[in-house]
Amino acid sequence: MTGALIMLVALGLDAVLGWPRPLFAAIGHPVTWIGALISKLDGWLNLDSAEPGQRRQAGVIAALAVIALVTELAWIAAWLLPGGWSGVLLGGVLAWPFVAMRSMHDHVAAVARPLGEGDLVHARHEVSMIVGRDPSRLDEAGVARAALESLAENTSDGIVAPVFWGVLLGLPGIAAYKAINTLDSMIGHRTERYEAFGWASARIDDLVNLVPARLTGLLFALTSVRPREALMTMWHDAGHHRSPNAGWPEAALAGALGVRLSGPRIYGDRVAEEPWVNDGAPDPGPKDIARGLAAYRFAMLALLLIVALSAAI
Repeated sequence: MTGALIMLVALGLDAVLGWPRPLFAAIGHPVTWIGALISKLDGWLNLDSAEPGQRRQAGVIAALAVIALVTELAWIAAWLLPGGWSGVLLGGVLAWPFVAMRSMHDHVAAVARPLGEGDLVHARHEVSMIVGRDPSRLDEAGVARAALESLAENTSDGIVAPVFWGVLLGLPGIAAYKAINTLDSMIGHRTERYEAFGWASARIDDLVNLVPARLTGLLFALTSVRPREALMTMWHDAGHHRSPNAGWPEAALAGALGVRLSGPRIYGDRVAEEPWVNDGAPDPGPKDIARGLAAYRFAMLALLLIVALSAAI
């Protein structure tokens, strides 16, 4: 119950305030603090001269060290919280930066505006802020797909998963999850440098996202105007995705909107021939991003209701 109440406070603060620029300028953001620690460990432990097995062992040590330190600090903070509603409110303030409901909406909306005005260059720039691949060669449909794919995946990683672990385990749960997710986003890549060193981070991230990713897919599907199509697409196509988890919310959103997502994409000088999600449906456009954001808002309302019901039990 306490974890759910803390998450309600955190989600409320995020919905109203986001993470204000003056606050970021003054103190930064806890995720950037975690990222700075990961960068230090990457430089110290991920040695180019080491064998793959040694780099994998070093990556396990780095991942466990980051997760343990962040969780311990969060546990101490939770232990120091006063009882009653003051503790809930303070706990919500501490959990607030670990959810990104408002910023996710704002980032995707920032792609939709220039794309709808025909300003592809500006739209590519905005989508580059939320995807990991080079958008410079994306056409209008490619930019729209990238925005919707990011919306689907980051709804799970940035909102549903941290809230899920926060409800279950309180402040230590949400902090530990963000440490794991930040590790994966920074070093969990299949590149020459991180194939071995980031192996543990990627596997741990896959594990902690198993339930939240499927829950996110259900939220998109069951709150949409096309729940049957969304559920069928999710069931049929989620397992074909490159990620064991991201395919669930992505396929649900594709089915809900009646568009196709994923497919072949360019990473650097390499073309990844990935399967389509909801193949046979039309490519998305600017209006579909707006429809995707509407679906996102309904899904987030459903999430808030679930958390509120959890708090009442």
